[in-house]
Amino acid sequence: MRITILFDNEVWTPGLIAGWGLSCLIEAPGVNILFDTGCDGSLLLKNMCELGIDTQRVDLVFISHGHWDHTGGLSRFLEVRRVPVIVPASAGPSNRVAGVQVISNAAELYPGIYTTGELGGMEQSLVIKTGGSLLVVVGCSHPGVGNILKKASEYGRVNYLVGGLHGFNQPALLNDLELICPLHCSQYKEEIRKEYPEKFVAGGVGRALEIPARSREDCVSRRSDT
Repeated sequence: MRITILFDNEVWTPGLIAGWGLSCLIEAPGVNILFDTGCDGSLLLKNMCELGIDTQRVDLVFISHGHWDHTGGLSRFLEVRRVPVIVPASAGPSNRVAGVQVISNAAELYPGIYTTGELGGMEQSLVIKTGGSLLVVVGCSHPGVGNILKKASEYGRVNYLVGGLHGFNQPALLNDLELICPLHCSQYKEEIRKEYPEKFVAGGVGRALEIPARSREDCVSRRSDT
């Protein structure tokens, strides 16, 4: 499985453009999921084009929560690729479009692919089984990383955590993980890097991660390697 970061506050690959928000393409077995859409659809599409990612490869859009920096690119993306959209109930009518599925509770979306359901009345996260482990992809972690990991662990052992860790400062909660890739609004990236140098992977637009991996180094790759 591959995760390619399309929208983030930082750039990894020269020539791409950063913006406030988060979006990544998750190429999972049997389905390609666009997780969030950043704040600007035109910028999202530009980065996808530069990375050689055809919008027609996207099968589903998964929205973590209704904040503008995660939904701002949705309408523009749907102009070029009409696919089902999964949103949490709190996203609000203004962020709902034709073909939307509104989520309140945990559910299996595809075989081995789950939503935690809306936690704390504000945000859902994506949980994917991979190689006997679980990958959790988060938008901003507003309900709390501990609460998200606890809910995700109902499906198995969580080994990988990727996404925004807004305000998160409890590194002990990451002890049992194999890989952590903080993105977007994560305020304590350097602290996490120093605490877990063997697990930490930096993000940025254009970075691609292969999951599962035999080692941290195996996880990190570039789009141009394929």
